[in-house]
Amino acid sequence: MTKLGIECENLEDNKSRWGIGQMVLNLLKEYEKNLEWQKEYKLYLYFNQFIPDDEVLRNPIFIKRVVGWKFLKSFNIFYHILMPLRALRDNLDFMFFPAYMMPPLYYRKAIVTLTNDAYYEYKKGFLPFKYRLAYGLFTNWAAKFAYKILAISEASKKEVAKLYNISLDKIFVSRLGGRLSNQRTGDGPDKSSSNRYILYVGQMFPRRHAKESILAFEIIAKEHPEPSFIMVGKDKYKNPTIDNLVKTVNDRLGKEKIIHYDYIQNDEEMCKLYRGALLTVYVSDHEAFGLPPVEAASIGVPVIVMDNELNHELFGDSAFFAKSGSVNDIAEAMHNGLSNEYLREKFTKDYIEIIPKLSWHNFTKNFFENVK
Repeated sequence: MTKLGIECENLEDNKSRWGIGQMVLNLLKEYEKNLEWQKEYKLYLYFNQFIPDDEVLRNPIFIKRVVGWKFLKSFNIFYHILMPLRALRDNLDFMFFPAYMMPPLYYRKAIVTLTNDAYYEYKKGFLPFKYRLAYGLFTNWAAKFAYKILAISEASKKEVAKLYNISLDKIFVSRLGGRLSNQRTGDGPDKSSSNRYILYVGQMFPRRHAKESILAFEIIAKEHPEPSFIMVGKDKYKNPTIDNLVKTVNDRLGKEKIIHYDYIQNDEEMCKLYRGALLTVYVSDHEAFGLPPVEAASIGVPVIVMDNELNHELFGDSAFFAKSGSVNDIAEAMHNGLSNEYLREKFTKDYIEIIPKLSWHNFTKNFFENVK
């Protein structure tokens, strides 16, 4: 039986379970459902401070290790010293590091997720210096020394290979599934609600154009006065921007048309939000994948995304594409998304064929097929 370790510190904070946390959790859930994978692989899970109380993590099919020091809650000591030493002691066949970095102490076969986003964060992002330094050192270490690299889209694979100077043969693709892809609610969007809205989901920083999306909504609100704009995600701008801008635009519109939540923890509540949306907007200059529009499409909600290679890979032509991240281009996409009933209905039908290809089962199947 193949012994496979997985770094799981990303599951310990429920409030930050976005891309990486969702990926790891759903991989474990899919493994739990598949007896053939359980016969072939034994999974060792490595935590820093504690094992979260998720139902899947209570299953005895996993070997779970808490290896961080309780009296010194240090991610770096856990990630770069204690975890690799414990994994080496467990004599694993493979170790999976999903969070972009490979610790130099781990010298056996490792699989590491790499994305173009991680590269741009340390090159051009606004993270504190210590995080940019860590990404710069340990993503490049992974690119050079990992046994295999996991990319989460074909578009990202090509860019990762170019940015990190990696052979394409070393990289395999396993595309993510939406958080809601395996639990469709009802028959699609909820069209009965009188309180319809445009929805933005995701952490907010310049390349995701949250600020421009707010100003774009202000423009289209004059022609489309009924929908509101609900935004879910933390303000990650270098100088906090979102709440002040929301207040300013609401004042100019004369009512509370834009509502901002830092996060919504409950999946059921998040699913209800998606179902009630007229559109989901996620216009980003570059992404390795982008879960929120896939989650929206999984229950039939039309999406607004950037017109680029990745989004054509995911959605074909079945999205309202913004030509750029400018206010006017996003406003035009919002206007088209609200006005063109024919395309709205067409996209909802198209997603029935598109989304099953972007499932967590397929992600996990591709992952295990490429481990060896």
